[in-house]
Amino acid sequence: MAAIKNWREQLHEITFENRTPAGKNFDIIILILIILSVVIVMLDSTASFHNKYKNLFHTAEWIITILFTIEYILRAISVKNPWKFIFSVLGIIELIAILPTYLALFVAGTQALLMVRTLRLLRVFRIFRMRNYMVEGRFLYVVLINSFKKISVFLLFALILVIILGSVMYLIEMPRRGFNSIPAGIYWAVVTMTTTGYGDVLPSTVLGKSVASLMMLLGYAIIAVPTGIITTEMSLAIHNRRQGHEVCKNCKKSGHDLDAVYCKYCGEKF
Repeated sequence: MAAIKNWREQLHEITFENRTPAGKNFDIIILILIILSVVIVMLDSTASFHNKYKNLFHTAEWIITILFTIEYILRAISVKNPWKFIFSVLGIIELIAILPTYLALFVAGTQALLMVRTLRLLRVFRIFRMRNYMVEGRFLYVVLINSFKKISVFLLFALILVIILGSVMYLIEMPRRGFNSIPAGIYWAVVTMTTTGYGDVLPSTVLGKSVASLMMLLGYAIIAVPTGIITTEMSLAIHNRRQGHEVCKNCKKSGHDLDAVYCKYCGEKF
């Protein structure tokens, strides 16, 4: 029993963590396979490459899929509760990443196969599970969550402003130069405020151009506001930041103190 537990712990170290050379090499290999798989899908979507190398792409896709399947099984059996991993966000993403290739065996028709091939691009999301290499990912996640409420209030204010000014432009310009409805005016306001400026809807009156000038100036201010909010939260997060333990083997959570002996979420010993 102890031997089984020790074997499972070693497998967990390799597949989930990177504290050992084997774990680091495993993550590097998986990352290379992810990038290679995405590159193959992109090249295969190009007619010239597809016609010339379709057999090679097909073989490579199956080899990579089989390797990902083996990795998925190893990760599932390395944890105490495999079903918890399978139905976790990470487990579902990994399952979705490997299923399209197998589904291609049962799906007939060119269009369906093209859809399956496109779905394989979901593998790129597997990169996000490299949290052992992406310590900064959790840091940015916390910053964005802390900024969410402030940015939501700001976006609500921006939405109200866009609706009001878009409606005003409709009243000023209608139906000239594309301002034939309030939604068209709102579309123009969004394009102008974000400084995109497609040029498909344009004001022609003096008053309309004056409002447009105001919108352009507001656009610069509006772009600066969310940047300032995120920058402030980032500064606070850096000030309060603490490096955590590796991922807990039992509950898969991190963010523990450096001197922690037990997981603060489930009590499992590190």
